[in-house]
Amino acid sequence: MLTEYRKALPLLRIPFSLYLMPVFWFGLSALRGPWSGGRALGVFAVLHLLAYPASNGYNSYYDRDEGSIGGLEAPPPVTPALLHLVWLFDALAVAGAALLSGAFAGLVVVYLLVSKAYSYEGIRLKKYPLLSTAVVVVFQGAFTFLMAQVGAGAGPALLFEKTNLLLALVSTLFLCGSYPLTQVYQHAEDGRRGDRTLSLRLGIRGTFVFAAVGLLAGAGALALAYWLRGEPRNTLIFLAATGPVVALFGRWAWLAWHDAALANFRWTMRMNQVSSLCLSAAFVAMLLWRHF
Repeated sequence: MLTEYRKALPLLRIPFSLYLMPVFWFGLSALRGPWSGGRALGVFAVLHLLAYPASNGYNSYYDRDEGSIGGLEAPPPVTPALLHLVWLFDALAVAGAALLSGAFAGLVVVYLLVSKAYSYEGIRLKKYPLLSTAVVVVFQGAFTFLMAQVGAGAGPALLFEKTNLLLALVSTLFLCGSYPLTQVYQHAEDGRRGDRTLSLRLGIRGTFVFAAVGLLAGAGALALAYWLRGEPRNTLIFLAATGPVVALFGRWAWLAWHDAALANFRWTMRMNQVSSLCLSAAFVAMLLWRHF
């Protein structure tokens, strides 16, 4: 039995969950009032080590991918042991969140339920390109941005301050630009399952155009928010840190535009890794600048 769980564990894709770090750091960097560093570490653990892996595993259980998926080039076969691990990680995520605050635990429950509606065969939001995209970019963007702040101890005055809400919207715009890129190499498998993802509807070239527009809109809104907050240096930090991301995206888009075969798993994972590291570095730098 332990062997079955050990084989299923990679499908939780814990390392891949770390690609979602930028939203967590972004939420903390936006807080201009009191919050707890200890609670923030707890939030990080609950989200990245428990909640996100549970969502990944549940998605894998119902997708039963035979080709590459985010973080795994050759996923192992799905077994019932995977679902047992998902329920365990769900329970640990909610219990860990409850140790931090009831409000945070409630938000984690909502996140887990929505992520399951995305994959569960009886609902499967993933079949609907616009609805599934809206759900993902809102819940992995603005919802998670605010959820991290709640978990870190931010009060309503901080959460609902206008520029904080604008930055929450920015996180959704960035997700809107990057999310279709995570689907661009799965067109054949998604089509076989009947999942009409946004990237599949847009096509390879359309996916890159859509991503460029979404990311540019996010960057513009970010600059506006920092101007309104009197924090122009944050815009400079962001531009400096994300230079490699822009360069890599431009090169990949150019290559894939001329050779669709290069819209593949390895390029997608490279883009995820570079963008996650660069964005996280930018927001951590802003955080350290403010506090030290």
